[in-house]
Amino acid sequence: MELLKRREAWNINYNHALGETASWFYVQIRDHAKIYGRRCGATGRVLVPPRAFSDQTLEPTTEWVEVGPGGKIETFTIVYEPFQGLPDPPYAFGYVLLDGADTAIGGFFKGLDLTDPAAAAKVLKMGTRVTTRFAEKRIGDVLDFWFEPDAK
Repeated sequence: MELLKRREAWNINYNHALGETASWFYVQIRDHAKIYGRRCGATGRVLVPPRAFSDQTLEPTTEWVEVGPGGKIETFTIVYEPFQGLPDPPYAFGYVLLDGADTAIGGFFKGLDLTDPAAAAKVLKMGTRVTTRFAEKRIGDVLDFWFEPDAK
């Protein structure tokens, strides 16, 4: 039997309800330029981005906890090739463990030169301290904030 392959492109736009927890989270970003997590009542872990239920215990989370704005890089990638719907390259994206949080949140890194991949990777290495920055005009979206490496 001959196995065939074909290239397909799917462009799907959709709207979905964020729910109570995510809506509150994005309103705080939009209106107050602050990031919050939710505490698991059973373990005390602070989950960021917030979840209505603990990822470990499946129990409802119990309270809002402000986190950051500082944090440390957990992982990163630098993108030099274009992808539909994403910023023009080069850009850096990764996960940051914000101060006071027990899980990392994804975001873009700004404030550094990405033209030399090796030099940029040294700046973005795991454990590097960063500060969360917020857009002047925010709409309640993940693009309302980014991370910048702290000056040494």
